[in-house]
Amino acid sequence: MVNNKYLFFGGSYSNFHAIQRLKETADELGIPAKNIFHTGDVVGYCAFPEETVRFVRDWGIQVIAGNVEIQLANGENDCGCNFDEGSRCADFSTLWYPYAQTQLSEDSISWMRSLPLYLSFELNNKRWSVIHGGIKNISEFIFASSPWEQKEQIFKELGADVVIAGHCGLPFFQKENDKIWINPGVIGMPANDGTSRVWYGIYDASEESFEIKSLNYRSDQARKQMYEKQLPPEYADTLITGIWDNCEILPDKETAVQGTPLEEKKFML
Repeated sequence: MVNNKYLFFGGSYSNFHAIQRLKETADELGIPAKNIFHTGDVVGYCAFPEETVRFVRDWGIQVIAGNVEIQLANGENDCGCNFDEGSRCADFSTLWYPYAQTQLSEDSISWMRSLPLYLSFELNNKRWSVIHGGIKNISEFIFASSPWEQKEQIFKELGADVVIAGHCGLPFFQKENDKIWINPGVIGMPANDGTSRVWYGIYDASEESFEIKSLNYRSDQARKQMYEKQLPPEYADTLITGIWDNCEILPDKETAVQGTPLEEKKFML
C-alpha cells in the first residue's frame, strides 16, 4: 500500500534524543524516508552533533543545508545567524558552536558540503519548495508576523505554490491568494510556549491536509547530557521549561505570547 503522508521538520540542533523519537513516530506512521524532509540546522545547541548527523544520514531522509551546516562546511568561526554583537544569543554561540566543531568528523563536514540550499518538487498539482530561512539570505528570520510581501517575493523567486520553511523555530501555517507558507517547527528546542514539546508537520496527500504536530521525548535526558558536556545551561534548561532564555530575535507579536502553550492544528490546503 502506498503511503501518501509526508513529514516535515527542522532544527534537530544536535538533539539526539528528539530525532530518535521522531524517527520512531515516522516508523509508527509508516512514512518512508523519501517522504521526510529536514529544513536544515541538523547541528546546533545540544550535546550530540556527530551522532545526530550520522543518524540523519543513516535514516536516508531528504535534507537541505541550514546556516549552521554552511558555516561548518566552510570552516567559519560562528553559526552564521547574524546575531547582534554582544547579545545573549551571540555569546551562547561562542560556547555551543566551537563544541560542535570539535565533535564533527571530516566525513560529516564533507556531507554538509553536499547539501542543497533548497528542494522543489511537484505534489498534488502544486509546486512545493523546502527552504531554510530566506533565499538570498539563508539566515533570514521569517515569522508568522513577518509581512506577507516578504514571503510573496520568495514564492515568486522559487515559482512555488507551497513553501516549507525553517530557521525561526516557531511553527505556523498561512494561506493567502492560493499561496501557502508553512513552518512545521523544530524538534531540537521547544517553541517558547512553556512546554517541553517540540514540533513537526504531517502532510496527508490523500486528503490534502497539513497537521502541525507536537512531540514528547526524553527532554530530561537531553538536558542532562548538555550539562555534562558543559554546554550553555540556559539552553539546557529551555529543554524542560519550554521558555527561551531571551526573545532577541522575535518580533513583538511572537514575544507577547511567550509561555502560551501551542495547540496542534490541522489545515486544509
